[in-house]
Amino acid sequence: MHQHFTVANEAVALQLPAWRDYVGRILDVPVSRAQVANGFLGELDTYVLKDLTYLDSRTAPVGQIRTTARISTDSVRDFVFHVAMDGIAETVTDFSRQRKSAQFVPGILALDMNQPMHMNRPTRARVLAFFVPRATVEAAIPDAESIHGRVVTYTSPLTRLILDHVTALCHRLPAMPEAEAERTIRNCAHLIIAAFGKQSRLAGNARAAARAAMLERVQRYVQANLHQDGLSPESILQAFQLPRPTLYRMFEHEGGLGAYIRNCRLQAAADDLVRLAHIGIAEIGYGLGFNSASDFTRAFRRAYGMSPTDFRGV
Repeated sequence: MHQHFTVANEAVALQLPAWRDYVGRILDVPVSRAQVANGFLGELDTYVLKDLTYLDSRTAPVGQIRTTARISTDSVRDFVFHVAMDGIAETVTDFSRQRKSAQFVPGILALDMNQPMHMNRPTRARVLAFFVPRATVEAAIPDAESIHGRVVTYTSPLTRLILDHVTALCHRLPAMPEAEAERTIRNCAHLIIAAFGKQSRLAGNARAAARAAMLERVQRYVQANLHQDGLSPESILQAFQLPRPTLYRMFEHEGGLGAYIRNCRLQAAADDLVRLAHIGIAEIGYGLGFNSASDFTRAFRRAYGMSPTDFRGV
């Protein structure tokens, strides 16, 4: 259940590299020459339960990065809830706007391990982390990926109760019997999820309006670029800088974003076939991003039950 790791027994020049290697399974840790030369404080206590993992981390100033490249090569998809007990942490999760989630005032930060982040701890820090399976969080919080980078502070009865629990956990855990330790860790995690769930519901109407506005923007973008060869789900991700799961969920009712683009192109093709009788059928297909005349004909027949030639002749 309990694992303890420290770099204190390493040579000074090996302390930060040892920390980097230990956490490197899921995070990248930038290493500077000055940090290597001056040594590094790094201790980590890990408590592994059946359905979640709890970490107590004490470090000197350090950075931690989770990139899209790292996400693509591992299977870690948990949500992590960081509780800052001492020190400062700044975390960037919205790279398009460089939005920082600051924990100057102690609070709880939610991170979705399926999305990139860059955390910087410019001071010595003690941070508790609850790794909770994705399914558990998604069952409690609608649109769970939207809490990535969000912080709750201790300003409500529920969050003040969480502060009491995590403070007790922080100071008393090593002396707790195993059953009590497991119960306390699990209770803290459930309270934290409840706090984010409450915050999420309060913001639900605003988020729904924002999603509707964003959906309309993406739909306008698709319509304006139907004749561009490069129009694709990837190009839209780059244009709007949305989390991939969020963008794809917006078009689930259309069978997916790729299917939506294809259907819009077929609708435009049907309009062009009638409106632009002087333009050849193959030319219309190529102009709307289809790779060949046969590909266009097959797709059109599946959508409308007849070939483009027959449709034009009706």
